[in-house]
Amino acid sequence: MRLALIIFPIFALILLGVGLKRHAQVAEEGWRGIERLIYFVFFPALLFHSLSHARIDFEAALPMLLTGLFVTLIGMVLGYVSQFLFDDPPRVYAAAFQGSFRFNSYVGLAVAGALHAQPGIAAIGLLMGFLVPLANVASVAVLAKHGESHWLREILGNPLIMATAGGVAFALADWSLPALLSETLELLARASLPLGLIVVGAGLRLDSLSHARGHLWYGALVKLLVLPALAWWLGKTIGLDRMHFEIVLLFAALPMSTVAYVLALRMGGDAQVTAAQVALTTLLSMLTLPFWLALA
Repeated sequence: MRLALIIFPIFALILLGVGLKRHAQVAEEGWRGIERLIYFVFFPALLFHSLSHARIDFEAALPMLLTGLFVTLIGMVLGYVSQFLFDDPPRVYAAAFQGSFRFNSYVGLAVAGALHAQPGIAAIGLLMGFLVPLANVASVAVLAKHGESHWLREILGNPLIMATAGGVAFALADWSLPALLSETLELLARASLPLGLIVVGAGLRLDSLSHARGHLWYGALVKLLVLPALAWWLGKTIGLDRMHFEIVLLFAALPMSTVAYVLALRMGGDAQVTAAQVALTTLLSMLTLPFWLALA
């Protein structure tokens, strides 16, 4: 029952986004504008606010970070192997490669907050900030042959990385923001999760699910079953505490990031297969995510 109360509202907001995209008569440019606002303003505010108020114990968090790193690297290796398994053009592989390890931050932060409130958001924010640079570099490196690579700009200009670094620095220095600014950030943080989930739903492209099915289903299998199983085994083996275990398991079981579609589109990869991966993993994760969390 606890998991149902956590998961159902999150995916209900995603489905609401699907319905609004279809019936609310909002132009595509309007949705893209909302998504940029969330990505560059609301979500950084959430991460900075949560991390800057957290007591960060790197010694306690290190096993979680290393588990997340190992799982992500295995996802990259399995994504690389996919080019030898399916007879698709290189630009399909270059885009689909991301499907084995990219993660949806919006869903992750929402579920982590529902599970463990602000400490959960801080923990997964730290984990994402640690792994987003690696995920971006790997994705851009594979896509680079199909367009101009700006990997350094992708890393340095990433608002989630900047917000994570700033929040961690504030927490470690034991600084505090003026009350007025802190309250403003808290209001922005409250708006970020529901808006982010609605935008995830609005961004699903269900008409692409018949494209490059080999890469599509392979990536979904790796992302939603193989990596969570690996995270579960490794977390149990090294004895992660309950919160860090649930957070790294959640991280491994997340659906694919919508940012991957934007990157593939900008760098000349086959964005249609990426759109299909985002849609398929998001829909299937409504079943797989509760399953993995129930095993925690």
